This record gives sequence, C-alpha cells and structure tokens, in this order.
Amino acid sequence: MNTVSPTLEPRRETGGVGTRLLLLSSSPHLHSPLTAQRAMYLVLATLLPVVGVAAYIFGLRVLRVVGASVLTALAVEALAVWARRRSPGRYLLDGSAAVTGLLLALTLPPSVPLWTVVIGASIAILLGKHAFGGLGHNLFNPALVGRVFLLVTFPQILTDFGGPIRGVDAVTGATPLAAMAKGAGVPSYLELLAGYHGGSLGETAIAALLLGGLILIAFQVIDWRIPAGVLGSAALFAWAGGQDPLLHVLSGGLVLGAFFMATDWVTSPLTKWGRWIYALGIGVMTMVIRLWGSYPEGVSFAILFFNMCTPLINRLTLPRPKEVSVRA
Repeated sequence: MNTVSPTLEPRRETGGVGTRLLLLSSSPHLHSPLTAQRAMYLVLATLLPVVGVAAYIFGLRVLRVVGASVLTALAVEALAVWARRRSPGRYLLDGSAAVTGLLLALTLPPSVPLWTVVIGASIAILLGKHAFGGLGHNLFNPALVGRVFLLVTFPQILTDFGGPIRGVDAVTGATPLAAMAKGAGVPSYLELLAGYHGGSLGETAIAALLLGGLILIAFQVIDWRIPAGVLGSAALFAWAGGQDPLLHVLSGGLVLGAFFMATDWVTSPLTKWGRWIYALGIGVMTMVIRLWGSYPEGVSFAILFFNMCTPLINRLTLPRPKEVSVRA
C-alpha cells in the first residue's frame, strides 16, 4: 500500500470528468508482514530443537560451544556497529548476528576449543558481514565464511570429531562421510536420522533440521526450490556415480546447508529460475568435492562459490522489459 512520503506533497490532476489525487511516495509500495527481524527469530526458533538434540547426544559441552559463538557474534556486532557510528541496540535486536553465531556453532565439532569458536564468530561478523556493509549487503553467507576460515586455518581441530556420544560405546571420530570414503561401515538410515554418530553439531540432528526446514517453508521464510534443488541434484549425482543417494543426503551438512544456509535472502538469487540454477549447482558441486576432492565434505565450499555467482545468475535470469511500439 502506498503511503505519502514526508518530503513529497500530494498532487492534484484535473481533466476529464473529475479530479484525481496522486500520492507520491518512495518504494517499496508492497508491504509484507514477514520482516527480516521476524524471519530471523523464526530461524532461531526452528534451530533450538537442533541444539537440544545435539546437547542430548554429545552432552552439555554443546551449550558452551553454542553460547560462545552466539555471544561473540553479538559482541562483535555491537562493536562493529558502534565503530560505524550507529545505534548497536537496533542492530542487535534484528536477530541476524544471533543467527550467524548459531549457524556457525552448528557447523563445528562438539570438542572444538572455545577460543577457536571466538575466532570463527569474529571473522563471520567482521569479514563475512560488515566488510561488505552489514546486513543486506554481504556477498557471502557470514556463518560459512567463519566456518571455512577455521577449516583452512585449523584443519586438524575442525576435523576432530572424537568424544563421547550417548548410546555409542566406542567412537573412532570418523564421520559417516569419512567412513564412506575409506570403505568402512556406515550408520543405517535410522541412525543417521537419530544422530548417533560422529560429526558436527548440525550433522547429528537431521530429523530436527528437516522439521525446522519444513516449518520455514510453511511460513514462506525460505523458498522450497532451493532445498529441493540442492538435495535432489546431490541425490541424483550420487546415484549416477554409483553411490547411495539417501546416505549422502542424510550425511554431513547437506540438510543444514540446503535449508538454513543456501536459502539466505541476501546471498541467493531473486528469480525462480535463478534459484533452480543456484540450487542445482550447489548440489552437484558438493558431490564433486565429496567424491573426488581432498575433503570428505563440500557443502560449505559449494554454497560460498554459488554465493559469488548469485549476481551473475540474477543478471542472466531477471526478466527484461519488453519493447512496445506506440503509434502517435
């Protein structure tokens, strides 16, 4: 609905049979009840069960990792906003920094040292978000920027998945993807859904992630095309490569990335066709890295790569205005 701009006055046009009142205002002219703040809080709410499942499986150390990541993200966000001479309260309440901290924590192993978490969350906010101008201007998903930075800088720490797991007597530290790469035994589908295996916090709560993702789709927070494209293309590529498609979909961070990271409003394409291209590319690239790359997991790299391609995809898929000839 249009509203009168405080800097522009209504104009009256006369002609024909009467007078029309034109209200001049700046965009946007269409308003949605789903604000960025509400979307962030919905994402946080759907991720809380994921944290609960991870804490049940790995113990209370999960809460320390999540708390350190979220609090660091909020603190660094406040400092960055203050340095830019803006009000920190307004930006802290929008929920974006908390979502970044929580998503970063879910990509980390439960045994990660807290100082590593602090570094990752700081990089996510400073380099992944405010280096581009803050919320709405970032080219890459901030949480994945922090995750990849830690993976490249501290690979041994980020790939150490050992530790006690509820209901499992012995833990070798190998994730299902690492076990598949070595030809070792892998968990069953039910065990993958329940999370009784090694991995990052967000890899062990697949059932909770699927439920949360479906809730976000129902509330129209995310577009179903992106998770459908990511998971579908990954499964199809795995099947074509002689792999178990369902095993690949339920292993690693594919579900977390498909529903909660690839769907980021800022870093994903605007058009329906663009989202299909973006999602299919992420799924295929993930499987290429999994099958032939040096890392057993490739979701983070694939999403960041196609975040970079989003402006080009938008340019290629945005509809062009049609030329209309008008006769005098």
